[in-house]
Amino acid sequence: MKEILVLYYSHRGSVRALAEQIALGVESSGLVAARLRTVPRITSTIEAQSPTIPPDGPPYAEAADLEECIGLAMGSPTRFGNMAAPLKYFLDGTSPQWLTGALAGKPACVFTATGTLHGGQETTLLSMMLPLLHHGALLLGVPYSEPDLHSTTSGGTPYGVSHVSGAHGDARLSDAERRLAFAQGKRLADVAIRLESSR
Repeated sequence: MKEILVLYYSHRGSVRALAEQIALGVESSGLVAARLRTVPRITSTIEAQSPTIPPDGPPYAEAADLEECIGLAMGSPTRFGNMAAPLKYFLDGTSPQWLTGALAGKPACVFTATGTLHGGQETTLLSMMLPLLHHGALLLGVPYSEPDLHSTTSGGTPYGVSHVSGAHGDARLSDAERRLAFAQGKRLADVAIRLESSR
């Protein structure tokens, strides 16, 4: 079965919760599987290293994940209106995949979480789109045909699904966030299947 890569970095669990809901949307078609992958935490201390296998959750992403997927959902928490350093670090190492066009023509979407409603969600989503554009991916957002996008008072943008965790880092998704994440994953899978069948 073909797979869609759901690649993310999550610090307190909010982005992981979105990734898991997107994966459910991806797999709802029954025609593709979701491949959940994360990236290791990095620090400014050069000597510090993450274990080679995460203590829990999905495995760390490898270059082969980008090459083998038929679509990509990518998520990160916000760091000053930008993607977090661990995800950026991983992407900075994908020049070989850029040279071979591993993501060229593949559909992709992005997702994020912030502590506040105005914490830089949309700029973070845009920051993740830039390397995907350089890779030649076809970007998908969340269309306003999704009713929750009109009424949500928590996360959700046309650039990609989002979550507001609040001052205490609550990773529980609101009903609207859950539905929007599922819809984004389903849309990504639908487009990926159609593109794959046209090849």
